[in-house]
Amino acid sequence: MNGAVLTKTETDMEWLISPEQLKKELSQVVLVDVREPEEYEESRIEGCKLIPLGEISSRALRELNPDDDIVLYCAHGVRSLHALMALRQLGFEKLRSLDGGICAWQEQGY
Repeated sequence: MNGAVLTKTETDMEWLISPEQLKKELSQVVLVDVREPEEYEESRIEGCKLIPLGEISSRALRELNPDDDIVLYCAHGVRSLHALMALRQLGFEKLRSLDGGICAWQEQGY
């Protein structure tokens, strides 16, 4: 998938997870925060692993298992989709991005 670009139809439902669905699946997924450390310090979803977007390609194969169901999140859902594309290029397949990011998660009161 070198240089692949996600189309809107590809990213719609297959690669997105709603805050409500994530809440139900939280104990069954590996949660990765792709924001910067200072954002992580302000707020985070309990149990997540911090791997900033700029480090995702260099750290993923050492710190993540391609067989795991991985959910990525950022502030609003843009950076996590970029991280998803980077991980797909490394061979990861079981990936989803939190729709609306941590802001949507917090709006739901979680």
